[in-house]
Amino acid sequence: AVHTEARGSSSGVMWRSGVIVTAEHALRRDEDIQITLPDGRVVPATLAGRDASTDLAVLKCAEATSAVAETSDASAIKPGSLALVVGRTRASGPVAALGAVSLVVAERRGWTGAVLAPYIRLDLGLQPAAVGGAVMDPSGGVIGVATPRFARFGAIAVPAPTVNRVVDTLLQKGRIPRGYLGVGLQPVRLPDALRKTLKRDDKTATIVLEVEPQGPAHNAGIVIGDIFVAFAGQAVTRLEDIHAQLGAESIGKSLPLKFVRGGALQEASIVVGERAHGADGHDERR
Repeated sequence: AVHTEARGSSSGVMWRSGVIVTAEHALRRDEDIQITLPDGRVVPATLAGRDASTDLAVLKCAEATSAVAETSDASAIKPGSLALVVGRTRASGPVAALGAVSLVVAERRGWTGAVLAPYIRLDLGLQPAAVGGAVMDPSGGVIGVATPRFARFGAIAVPAPTVNRVVDTLLQKGRIPRGYLGVGLQPVRLPDALRKTLKRDDKTATIVLEVEPQGPAHNAGIVIGDIFVAFAGQAVTRLEDIHAQLGAESIGKSLPLKFVRGGALQEASIVVGERAHGADGHDERR
């Protein structure tokens, strides 16, 4: 394990030759990053990219070429399996925690329709110094990367297949692609009369407050004041319902949209674009 220096330190894993994976939330800056190699040398590293949705950050360092992690079959991990988290920071030295796997969750869709990454819940106490460290099975194979980010208690392991997918994408593109419609949206309450006309039980939808010129929504004929009530076959009651459909797989696809204009229900198709590099994926513009 190695550690990243960013106003404090956390652990990281030499995932491939010259490639280090750590916890995204623990990496508090993008520049002037230092790592300590297994032989004790402190060397600079550069950020290849971040993915907050899996809490992974990928670093590049040409000198990180030894003791590369050997992954094992994460699909063989079951509740009750033993798991060892190992890490190291400059201040603490080596750290380790032994526990059991309490839950294995496959990739799934949340209630908003968003695709949620798989994870392995660990029944162990995760010290701050071990965040971003390797999670190992009893045979010494690495099954994932440790983070407390999405756990109400204890910790989780981001499984090795997910880590590999994120590493491949960030090394290639520097970001996780996300779909983009080019609209500014705000939740809006639907009048009872309109709900009755639409035969809709949901009390809320989203209204368009801004349309980016020549953006995907503009090209589909969307104007300010349109009310989105369904997108990609899913009801729209809140902003998250739109965002849930704008994963990387949506880019370039023509997705159906139902909206209200002047009290009448209309339909359109929007060809999803790709959000510009550096744009904030958590603002109100979709």
